[in-house]
Amino acid sequence: MGRHHLVLGELTDYVTGRTMVDTHDERARQAIARMLVDEKGYDRADLTVGTTLPLTVNGQSGTVRVDFVVGLNGRAVMAVIYGPGAIVSRQRPALAAARLLEPYVIPRTVISNGREAHVMDTRTGKVIAEGLDAIPSKQDLLTKMDLLTFDTLSPDRIDKERRILFCMEVLSEKECDEYVCRC
Repeated sequence: MGRHHLVLGELTDYVTGRTMVDTHDERARQAIARMLVDEKGYDRADLTVGTTLPLTVNGQSGTVRVDFVVGLNGRAVMAVIYGPGAIVSRQRPALAAARLLEPYVIPRTVISNGREAHVMDTRTGKVIAEGLDAIPSKQDLLTKMDLLTFDTLSPDRIDKERRILFCMEVLSEKECDEYVCRC
């Protein structure tokens, strides 16, 4: 999706307190942030907001945003990514981001459009739960910390994940932006 959004004003980020541009997408992100803190029990300090992942493939560069990274016991354990529309089409790039963001594979990946969510095992790529209620709480993840794996990827696999993410997010966004500019 391109960067052409209806700007509704400004809002205050629920986690960081920073002033943000108010868009429909940002309102959905803020609802997810409130849910993570108020319903799922995460401290604001457990959440890193708006992490950008720089990517370069074949001399072309771009960035991908990971909306929330949940950290517990000094490790990133869950990446939460907002994507408007059909979340099934956003699973693969979300998994790639969670596999590239740290030197290890972040164990859980969540993709949500604000109304529904898929919780995935990042290592296998399988959807292990569906629905906003299925997003693991802080207590759920702390209880399972000993069962979570923090695998590393081979250099070849890292390159493949980088290319997948670059094509599905960076190039598609550039194409959308160019299409809007041509219209």
